[in-house]
Amino acid sequence: MTGVSVAALRDSPQPRVSAFPSLFPGEMMQISSFSGRRREHPVDIVERFASGKHWAFERQDDDEISISVAGSWADYHIAFTWLPDMEALHVGCAFDLKAPQRRRMDVLELIAIANEQLWLGHFDLWPSEGVVMFRHALLLTGGAQPTAAQCESVFANAIAACERYYQAFQFVVWAGKSAREALETTLLETQGEA
Repeated sequence: MTGVSVAALRDSPQPRVSAFPSLFPGEMMQISSFSGRRREHPVDIVERFASGKHWAFERQDDDEISISVAGSWADYHIAFTWLPDMEALHVGCAFDLKAPQRRRMDVLELIAIANEQLWLGHFDLWPSEGVVMFRHALLLTGGAQPTAAQCESVFANAIAACERYYQAFQFVVWAGKSAREALETTLLETQGEA
């Protein structure tokens, strides 16, 4: 290493190491991060943001807040959850749509196609409940603070993704369409004016 003394390395903050289950049985994956002091709890910043927008919200505990907003196609329930071990602010956005067991393979295919088109976040299907959810995380390693602008951007991205694909999920679940048919129908872009 050039430009860094051994003393500087020795005196630098030591990473906090957490063990998480590995993809391989019997092994543990090490995730390390440099923890730092936070001026404010990340969920407090989200609460202030939601309050400023006059949205309905509920603060379950220090580490979680749920916000409800009406979209064009559905009501969305967005949960911001602080994960201290990972130093991440997790965002989950759900809408009222349950995939019955017989339609889940098509829903999973739609999720895979939709996720290929997303730059931030991803859709998941929670198998125990059959609920489709959009998820994303904002990493805040080393004591980084989220800004109101970041919270708004993550929030807007979650709503935009759900709005874009909601009808496709409806067509798959309720109209029995395949994932490709549902996307072709809902993402049809009109050109020109009528």
